[in-house]
Amino acid sequence: MIHYSEPLFRPPSEANNVIIQITHGCSYNACSFCSMYETKQYKQKSLDEVFEDIETLNKYYSQAHKIFLADGDALAVDTSTLLQILKKLYASFPNLRRVTSYASPINLEQKSLEELSTLYEAGLKLIYFGIETGSDVLLKKIQKGTTFSKMKEGLNKASQAGFKISATVILGVGGREYSKEHVAQTARLVNETTLNYLSTLQLGLQQTKEAQFYKKFEQGFTWLDDKEMLEEQLHFLEALQPTNKIIFRSNHASNAFALAGTLPKNTNRLIDEVKYAIKDESLLTPSWLRGF
Repeated sequence: MIHYSEPLFRPPSEANNVIIQITHGCSYNACSFCSMYETKQYKQKSLDEVFEDIETLNKYYSQAHKIFLADGDALAVDTSTLLQILKKLYASFPNLRRVTSYASPINLEQKSLEELSTLYEAGLKLIYFGIETGSDVLLKKIQKGTTFSKMKEGLNKASQAGFKISATVILGVGGREYSKEHVAQTARLVNETTLNYLSTLQLGLQQTKEAQFYKKFEQGFTWLDDKEMLEEQLHFLEALQPTNKIIFRSNHASNAFALAGTLPKNTNRLIDEVKYAIKDESLLTPSWLRGF
């Protein structure tokens, strides 16, 4: 029997991979835009439970190549326990090539370079990181619990340890009022770190989160419409100057217009595609077909 607690979330790219849940919920769980774990209280699963799940899943997926560690805050688990879990995973799945997990800014701040390097060498190869925005003003308003400088330091520390990093940015998170600030500082953060994958999605709020989110915008918050979201996407792409190759995607279920390419190789093509979509709204996915 698998000891999953619902709801269980994972990145879209992990849809076909084995999921081992080592925590319930998120230890921070205060971001004003996020409702993923509002029904859960954070708790780490016992090592016995995790090992039992590994042994059960091994019976059905013994040839698995990739495994994702859930829930939203697996990297909050102490390093010695994570190392035991990784050792058990690679011993149980002989074809395992990669283990992945979410990583929060707080996780990367709390783990030392030595700890991250040890985890990488033990087989935790890729982390999923929610940038959301690089603006200190907006990070405070959305209660992200971090700053531009702390995210930059944490991401560069993870890169130095060897990790591949898949990061996400939320279009429209600053509304019309902070759109320029959002684009400029987020692009700056990307340009000053070494990401491997980058995705953008459009802001969406569950009803239970709307009041909490709006309350932090003392000067008002005005939603961007689809055209404005695309214009923000355009300005973001124009501001990106990565020093390394980044696989870029904007194909989340929330997006009005899907994009895919490699930066900086395909930057000009992506910019042209967005400009074309701004002029022809018939290319956009209808709102009723979008969501989280």
